Amino acid sequence: MSSSSAASGISPIADAAPLSLCAREPFVPADRLVAEMVPPPRFDSVRFATYIPDPNQPSQTEAVGVLETFAAGLGGAHAATMKRGFLGFGRGRAPKTSAGPRGVYLDGGYGVGKTHLLASLWHATPAEPALKAFGTFVELTNLVGALGFQKTVQTLSGHRLLCIDEFELDDPGDTVLVSTLLGKLVDAGVALAATSNTLPGKLGEGRFASVDFLREIQGLSAHFRSLRIDGDDYRHRGLPEAPKPFTDEQVTKAAYATADASLDDFPHLLAHLAKVHPSRYGALTDGLKAVCLTDVRPIPDQSTALRLVVLADRLYDREVPVLASGLPFDRLFSEDMLNGGYRKKYFRAISRLTALARDAKSLVETV
Repeated sequence: MSSSSAASGISPIADAAPLSLCAREPFVPADRLVAEMVPPPRFDSVRFATYIPDPNQPSQTEAVGVLETFAAGLGGAHAATMKRGFLGFGRGRAPKTSAGPRGVYLDGGYGVGKTHLLASLWHATPAEPALKAFGTFVELTNLVGALGFQKTVQTLSGHRLLCIDEFELDDPGDTVLVSTLLGKLVDAGVALAATSNTLPGKLGEGRFASVDFLREIQGLSAHFRSLRIDGDDYRHRGLPEAPKPFTDEQVTKAAYATADASLDDFPHLLAHLAKVHPSRYGALTDGLKAVCLTDVRPIPDQSTALRLVVLADRLYDREVPVLASGLPFDRLFSEDMLNGGYRKKYFRAISRLTALARDAKSLVETV
């Protein structure tokens, strides 16, 4: 029994005690990292037709049209034979044989459907799944760490399309690494698509001395045509406020009553995340139907905060509801964090955890 359940005096009301994230230390082989570079379960069934543009935001409708054309232009021969037809990003006109731009960059706020559109592009591209890759920026850098740079180039250069979600550069090393990697993939004829809350030319701004890496940042920007997507966070359109945290007793009862739920003390989970590489956070959540957390409290430092952001992304991708006691999720990060260079990551985490907290509300109501 977990420490939180023992402290609350709750007796198990299911045949088995809840699972524990803190008890898991998954090993993920490199070939699994490559095989799992597909849209996450939350976006298995999304398509351009299921994206509902806000009628007050014409940029959303425009983005759908551009991406549908982009996907259609990726059909035909192997990616490496298409590079002659890509549209550059200078002011000159593309040749008549152009299949469209070599890369599309979706910029916009939280919850405007960028990942929905990126996954729809992946699904719409006329190529076998093995010739398309989809992953977050963190997952891409983790792949390089697992395979090595040359092997990653070799593995991805045969692809027709590489989709990169949540494209954010947090340090100079990543800037150089990704700039070099994407440059080689573009040379091999791989089409690129990415999402972020930061325009390509502004990547790294506010996080390190980007002027020292201006050449690399400008090189990244040259690979993409930027599409601005305006709008409000759809997770909050017409929806009630995020549910308030529950009591330890309510969370523990729900954990015991829910099959394949985990139950962990929040401070202990944060300590455990420091022992698991972020590339394994997806495997950490394998098989979970709900995550139950007690004693949620403010994040103590930036390194811990960034690890929680990755876990929040993996839980959101897998549609795992999060039931919690303690502080509400919008009070996880300090004002200094929310005003600092990683603020966009933290606001995304708050948005996603809030959505998962709404999903978890029914777990208490059914106990």
